[in-house]
Amino acid sequence: MPIRFDDDPRIVMTLDAGGTNLKFSAIRSNQVLVGPISIPSEADDLARCLANIVRGFEDVRRALPAPPVAISFAFPGPADYPAGIIGDLGNLPAFRGGVALGPILEEQFGVPAFLNNDGDLFAYGEAIAGFLPYVNGLLEKAGSPKRYRNLFGITLGTGLGGGIVRNGELFIGDNSAAAEVWLLRDKLDASVNAEEGASIRAVRRVYAQQAGLRFEDAPEPRTIFEIGMGDAEGNRAAAVEAFRRLGEVAGDVLAQALTLVDGLAVIGGGIAGAHPLFLPALVDAMNGVYERGGNPLRRLIPRVFNLQLPDELEGFLGSEVHEIAIPGSARKILYDPFKRTAVGISRLGTSEAVSIGAYAFALRELGRG
Repeated sequence: MPIRFDDDPRIVMTLDAGGTNLKFSAIRSNQVLVGPISIPSEADDLARCLANIVRGFEDVRRALPAPPVAISFAFPGPADYPAGIIGDLGNLPAFRGGVALGPILEEQFGVPAFLNNDGDLFAYGEAIAGFLPYVNGLLEKAGSPKRYRNLFGITLGTGLGGGIVRNGELFIGDNSAAAEVWLLRDKLDASVNAEEGASIRAVRRVYAQQAGLRFEDAPEPRTIFEIGMGDAEGNRAAAVEAFRRLGEVAGDVLAQALTLVDGLAVIGGGIAGAHPLFLPALVDAMNGVYERGGNPLRRLIPRVFNLQLPDELEGFLGSEVHEIAIPGSARKILYDPFKRTAVGISRLGTSEAVSIGAYAFALRELGRG
């Protein structure tokens, strides 16, 4: 099971880096101790960007009650995460050509610096202190013997990110490229990758197409969500369809991922708040079937439940455990034939989950040293 570090007194300074803002925090005992502090990224100027990163960590360090033991931060890829080297980033062009950011920070602050992908750290944070322990706690309270140890997380926002946690360990891969689900095929258009169907630009594009607008005139997803919920003026049918399509594409992504991972799934990112409009279609896609000569074949072996809906949550927490006899023996054992999994929305919030994931990853790595 994941190590939670609830009582660990050590402090780790964290950073969640984006193309617009750098968000700095400090974590202790799985709780935010300082921050988040937001500073502009200065994405086009390496000197100014690096200066802002150093300044952000200095601001956090000055507010701490004790020295930090490490720095742990999230940067988008491509990157050599174990070496702390940032590669050619689309939204942070100043880093093109490779920048050894981890070693820079180690020299500046005199503590180890750990680097990871934001999608990975989001999933790790939710596994350590968010969605995974939340679901297992519900199962325990319901008297179910079922427990989950594996989690797949996706973030829906400017892009489509992913992360895998297996039995308390973050799975990074041999090339620091595990869980790059944005490169899976788009279910609705096999000529492009899934990010084109499950991102901010995807929602805006479909809304514009359905409403007869230019893409440039399409509102942001928050407004499209309000239109779809009937809380703002606009083309409601177009808004509903935009999020339904996102749900179908993201559901296919999760179905492919859980075919390999076999665990729970959690969703974060800037679009996650629109889940009333996309999560039903997402779960339907995961529970879909292949038509094989008239005989349907389930898309996934386990049934998928939407934990944002009370009726679905109740069904997920149910159990079919019963005793079966061992042939040739007087003994009996418990058997639960009900294979199920579930999807839900981040329990921590994406930014906090990334920070806690970065904190936990640093402490795990220090423990290996």
